Amino acid sequence: MTSADGTPVRVGVFGLLGSGNLGNDGSLEAVLGYLRADHPEAVVDALCGGPEAVTARFGIPATRMHWNRAEYRTASRAGAIASKGLGKLVDVFRTAAWVRRHDVVIVPGMGVLEATLPLRPWGFPYSLFMLCASGRLTRTRVALVSVGAAEIRNRPTRALVRWSGRLAAYRSYRDAQSRDAMRAMGVDTARDEVYPDLAFSLPAPPASPSSDVPGTVCVGVMDFHGGNDDRARADEIYRRYLDGTIRFVRTLVEEGRPVRLLTGDQCDATVVAAILEAVDSPLVTAAEPASLADLMKEMVAADTVVAVRYHNLICALKTGTPVLALSYAAKSDALMDRMGLGAYCHPAREVDADRLLEQFRALEKRAPELRQTLAERNLAAARQLEDQFSSLTAAVFPATHRTHARQESP
Repeated sequence: MTSADGTPVRVGVFGLLGSGNLGNDGSLEAVLGYLRADHPEAVVDALCGGPEAVTARFGIPATRMHWNRAEYRTASRAGAIASKGLGKLVDVFRTAAWVRRHDVVIVPGMGVLEATLPLRPWGFPYSLFMLCASGRLTRTRVALVSVGAAEIRNRPTRALVRWSGRLAAYRSYRDAQSRDAMRAMGVDTARDEVYPDLAFSLPAPPASPSSDVPGTVCVGVMDFHGGNDDRARADEIYRRYLDGTIRFVRTLVEEGRPVRLLTGDQCDATVVAAILEAVDSPLVTAAEPASLADLMKEMVAADTVVAVRYHNLICALKTGTPVLALSYAAKSDALMDRMGLGAYCHPAREVDADRLLEQFRALEKRAPELRQTLAERNLAAARQLEDQFSSLTAAVFPATHRTHARQESP
């Protein structure tokens, strides 16, 4: 599988990968699985947030996304501010040089076109714009694959996201509302398709045998302070979310239910610590998952899941475990509705422990029926992602490479 001049196709992957977010790394794992299956001779490397972690875990060369190692730290002193400004200029040339060394660059999933969590325009939106602009200038195809998007109010961020979308050679979205959001922000989406999140292509562990005795409840937590538009009330949102979650966990413990706390990012450890301190019981334990596979192993062993992070929800759904979503963005509602659990969403900004418990008990009553529904929806998602990868190959890989891939497929 080589390009027209006989050299292996060079594929780059780009994003906040290796930075401690399990969902982002799970999206990378899914794309690497596709490349190894469909394009095994492709030469792959990454431009990412945590290059050492990506190389150690996935075995591919990786380069740091930013010249300034303190890019995501708050700069208050003049020297730090100057270093950030210089880094923005240097990164223009670093990104362009990296992009031009590739035939294809893939941005694997993630919510790269949204601002549902706090985000500054000069952070990742600027980096993504540089990537897509470099691709257009160097004629390297940039593919945004099963990405999330949301309509953005902040004008600089909105402009950067809009132009990133316009400059990409290929776009697909993980839900219809993401495509609608890009259309509303001025991107022609007539040829763009919607597919499930890439994490649905990852293997799931075998289901645990069912039991009539009420078992473990996995509670996925998040260091949640609202989104870009919630900065003025971020502390209030966090306190309400944490207090409601603590009340919910305490009630389960009082009923004798084991509770397993799960994270999705390194920053969530503070929330776990707060819950363990508030609910001092041997029935409450915490896992330290290092991957989506670790999360799925925890969830497949549970009776039920209550989770807030998007990819924690996906892991529960993928394993066929009934899940209640503490929803912080419309993407969570859309995901749950797509998988047949739309009735089991609760607002993360306004957690009401009593109402949450009512929904949880209703979820458990319907557990057998919902497990069957999830099994059917997961089969459909797997088929759709096979179509996605075929579409991606046809759209962005060199013609000779596509022909060779078809000839080698069974």
